[in-house]
Parts: sequence; structure tokens; C-alpha cells
Amino acid sequence: MQRLKQNDEVIVMTGKDKGRHGKVLKVIKDKGNKPFKVLIEGINMVKKHVKPDPNRNIQGGVLEKEAPIHISNVAVYNAASGKGEKVGFRTLEDGQKVRYFKASNELVDI
Repeated sequence: MQRLKQNDEVIVMTGKDKGRHGKVLKVIKDKGNKPFKVLIEGINMVKKHVKPDPNRNIQGGVLEKEAPIHISNVAVYNAASGKGEKVGFRTLEDGQKVRYFKASNELVDI
């Protein structure tokens, strides 16, 4: 089980977008199958120059798109406290493994 998953609400802790939060679009893994970068909606926007390609119906120009951020620079956003918090794991009585916020002891996966 991963600490960050797709569709999690996260907050950026460092960098040019510090303090902003958004939804995780994609978790990028390395060769060892460990997550190390995340793509967040509307965060770390970069400009990409694209050549026109009439065969694929792509118009040329400058596109803005999200660039990946290292997973150590984001934290899961707790809407109740309004801050980013560390995430831990625990098993419930029925044997289900769930994530919880370490500071507030609330479950992430509700």
C-alpha cells in the first residue's frame, strides 16, 4: 500500500508552488516499483513548445502542462486541520489495512 494514491488531495511543502494544494493525477514509479514522483493538477506548470502535426490534428504553439514533483516535497492534505500531515498505516479489527493521519489519528480512506 502506498502513502500517496491517485485522486488524493495533497499540499506542496517546498518549491515555487509552496502552500498550494491539488489532486494527484498520477503517481510515477521508478524501476524498483517504488513511487518517487507525482503529477498534481494545476501545480508545477511548465511551458512546452509543440510543432504542428496535421496527421494527428495537433495545432502548434506553446502548451502549458503539469510537470512531476518529487514525492518528498508533498504531503497529504487534511481538510479538517487545513494542513498537510504525515500518513501512517494501521489494520482495523476486520483485518483491513488503512491509512491514517499521524497527527490527528483520523482515517484518510473514509
